[in-house]
Amino acid sequence: MASKLSVMLLLLAVAMAMVQAQRRRPTLTTTDEWNYRDGSERVNMRGVSNLTQVLDNWRFDILNQMRGFLQNDHQSLLPDYARIQPLSEALDDLYKEFNALKSHLGDLTEKFTAIETFIDEVKAGRANNPNAPHQVPAPAPAPASIPRQTRRVVKKKIQPPTGQ
Repeated sequence: MASKLSVMLLLLAVAMAMVQAQRRRPTLTTTDEWNYRDGSERVNMRGVSNLTQVLDNWRFDILNQMRGFLQNDHQSLLPDYARIQPLSEALDDLYKEFNALKSHLGDLTEKFTAIETFIDEVKAGRANNPNAPHQVPAPAPAPASIPRQTRRVVKKKIQPPTGQ
């Protein structure tokens, strides 16, 4: 029974201490605002300046380290894209398509060099003999492996009108 009484007294003492603490603590209502100017005259400006300098130095050091990592050891900051399978496959497909287009462009360039030399020879022949009748050469037969195109591009040189 004595232990129950001591526990009850202890709880009563704790309750009284909490009530006293609530009475001493000022309460802020929702309409009250914190006045940040209170106590501003007691602030040590040298300490604020030192803290600002320390934070600025940290920022400078962090940015320098990040720049150094990005320039020298970017693998530690950026993910290894070779491990990302879909992106790696898409880049591989794009690289293969680019190389195929490049080789196809080389093939087309080789085919057009013969046509360009023929056109240059026709132009040179016409320039040497302006009275020669205008003849359109027969088109060269298309190779068997490439299907013949039905579209043709016709270029005409338009002479500006004279005497106006």
